Amino acid sequence: MSRQTLHEGWVLRAVPGPQVPPEVAGRAVPATVPGEVHTDLLAAGLIPDPYLDDNENGLHWIGRTDWVYETTFDWRRGGDERVDLVCAGLDTVATVTLNGTEVGRTQNQHRGYRFPAGPLLRRGANTLTVRFGSAYRYAEAHRDRLGDRPNAYPEPFHFIRKTACNFGWDWGPTVVTAGIWQEIGLHAWSTARLATVRPLVTVEDGVGRVDLHVEVERAGDDPLTVRATVAGVAVEVAVPAGERHAVATVTVRDPALWWPVGYGDQPLHDLDVTLCAADGRALDGWSRRIGFRSVRLDTAPDAHGSAFTLHVNGVPVFVRGVNWIPDDAFPNRVTRARLAERFAQAVGANVNLLRVWGGGRYESEDFYELADELGLLVQQDFLFACAAYPEEEPFRTEVEAEAREQVTRLASHPSLVLWTGNNENIWGWHDWDWQEPLAGRTWGRGYYLELLPAIVAELDPTRPYWPGSPWSGSEDVYPNDPAHGTTHIWDVWNTDDYTKYREYVPRFVAEFGYQAPPAYATLRRALSDEPLAHDSPGMAHHQKAADGDRKLQRGLDAHLPAAADFDDWHYLTQLNQARAIQLGVEHFRSHRPVCMGTIVWQLNDCWPVTSWAAVDGDGRRKPLWYALRRAYADRLLTVQPRDGGLALVAVNETREAWRAPATVTRLTLTGEPRAKTSVDLDVPAYSSVVLALPAELVRPDEARRELLVAEAGETAERALWFFATDREVEWPAAELSATVEPAGGGQRVRVTARTVLRDLTIFPDRLDPAAQVDRALVTLLPGESATFTVHAESPLDPASLTARPVLRCVNDLTR
Repeated sequence: MSRQTLHEGWVLRAVPGPQVPPEVAGRAVPATVPGEVHTDLLAAGLIPDPYLDDNENGLHWIGRTDWVYETTFDWRRGGDERVDLVCAGLDTVATVTLNGTEVGRTQNQHRGYRFPAGPLLRRGANTLTVRFGSAYRYAEAHRDRLGDRPNAYPEPFHFIRKTACNFGWDWGPTVVTAGIWQEIGLHAWSTARLATVRPLVTVEDGVGRVDLHVEVERAGDDPLTVRATVAGVAVEVAVPAGERHAVATVTVRDPALWWPVGYGDQPLHDLDVTLCAADGRALDGWSRRIGFRSVRLDTAPDAHGSAFTLHVNGVPVFVRGVNWIPDDAFPNRVTRARLAERFAQAVGANVNLLRVWGGGRYESEDFYELADELGLLVQQDFLFACAAYPEEEPFRTEVEAEAREQVTRLASHPSLVLWTGNNENIWGWHDWDWQEPLAGRTWGRGYYLELLPAIVAELDPTRPYWPGSPWSGSEDVYPNDPAHGTTHIWDVWNTDDYTKYREYVPRFVAEFGYQAPPAYATLRRALSDEPLAHDSPGMAHHQKAADGDRKLQRGLDAHLPAAADFDDWHYLTQLNQARAIQLGVEHFRSHRPVCMGTIVWQLNDCWPVTSWAAVDGDGRRKPLWYALRRAYADRLLTVQPRDGGLALVAVNETREAWRAPATVTRLTLTGEPRAKTSVDLDVPAYSSVVLALPAELVRPDEARRELLVAEAGETAERALWFFATDREVEWPAAELSATVEPAGGGQRVRVTARTVLRDLTIFPDRLDPAAQVDRALVTLLPGESATFTVHAESPLDPASLTARPVLRCVNDLTR
């Protein structure tokens, strides 16, 4: 057996057409494989960067052009009986030709292909050609054949099995890609090979069990043997002559359990599988790392509706999640190192689950291996989003093939805990005026409620499946009912103030979000606008949400002082995003265990854009990231409205009881105490406690000049409650002193407040695009100090570091 990668020597050509620019027509462009047309044209200097300014608009011709990739490679025939051309991922509508003879066609980016190639190979030089047809032409032809169906955007993404958000989204560019986006190569083999290996891992009563389902492809009918080892235990099972399937069961007693981050360790065990011939020769091998853990989804009815609670190893887990979109529109740029950086940001914000959203792609082995290592739970959507999808051929066959491949591929990963049928499509059918234009045509129901659950039940019965996000558990219940299953809350962003989050007590919030622009350094890299303004041409192009700026302004008008310039607007919109999500998360967590999960929209961006992300398209943390870190802390102290008054709520997501003295003080903005109470917190593991506050604390003498400060223990962060919005509060002009000194390769900034300082934040990227700060959104009372540590490539100017627009707080707008 041998494998030969075919990643070298590729060139790319545009098939002639009137839309192809003269500088590209007829050119042979060096191509990177794996890669995409856009990145090859960019590397050759033939197109501008689609992420900068409005360059995207001039590049739509790429998605309407046919492209030809071609390479020449040497081949030396060995003694193998079979040689296959293996294409792990082609994007999307491809015709594959070897030495002038067609070997196969593809029409699905989300699956791999294997074509017999042996008879066509020549000794010496061989030519491999892959022609990609326009994704637009393919999708529009099927749309016209089957009849259009509603979707959220005026693009035909639901008529092709391809990354939907390539066609643009309310946070993403329209860059309709084509290319050999995953590995391609030759696989020579004899007798038999491992076609699929599917380990199903369970734990019950201290016994770990791996049911190893193996499918072989044969070149003959000889008897075979499958050998498997894991955690020091080895088994062997025969595959009789002519048989193609076998199941080997490995039992491991008292295995070390794999836990989500924050709940325990993540021990992983090498699982090695070898396929052997009758004479004992090894024919093929397969290896992965697995973890022993159980997962269960509790959806039982109760007094509040019906639950949606994930249990891992028997422990109910409050999901502190974020939604994940493709980290770049061009997948070849998403390296393992880049994923590791993003995952570290997730863990740093106390996130324990990533939901891989259904408009993107099935994520890579790197993605899942990193999740396994870090203990990040993963919810993987099947790839359907925000549209009515046709169920006619060729789509049903393609959907079944991709689902079978992806469920099998990902079965080994302990981090994967939930399959979801789609994003918002069942909700869309109910609420988005789809039914009349559909006029009885298919829209995807058969996928979500019949085909996909059957595939998961057959191939991966160890994990739960949920038909949609949102979904209430039954077709008899409105799909976005907060009392049942999962809920998406989007009225807050679209029409209502973010305080409306407090009107919901959902069982599980799978999406909710609030926008803000990216970091200043990200904007300055991506936009040439002079001057930069919230509505300057580049800013407007990088705001993809409908009425996005108007919605941002509505939020500012409800809460914050008026912005005098772009610097104010930038700070305040980022602050308002952080405030909105922190309020929502703390409210939902305060209702544990009725609510058992929140998945914020969204962790990341795929390009520089104003969006709902906590980490922008250049990988910089927005203030929202710091707010998430606090709101998702293992131990949360928060003040919440309850029954016409206020309550102190303590939430404990650790294995140990939380016992600490706590105080709640009503203060003036000048730091003068007006009332105070003390309590002893005793919060059991994985639970919350609600303590009503006495009337003298919740009834201020002067609402515009007072606040509550709650503190627990010696190291806990504060919980604050203001009786009025910042727009109404009588803020004093900000007065502070600041010192800057070197500290461990960075600089330590110590700020001492002479007046109250509300949501003090340092933005060092304004001085050095690589600079970062360790904390943000700090509120100080008069006389208090806070220390910020800034890391940059070289020391930053102390005077600039401690002045506007780098150092900001709400009340520095009082001028």
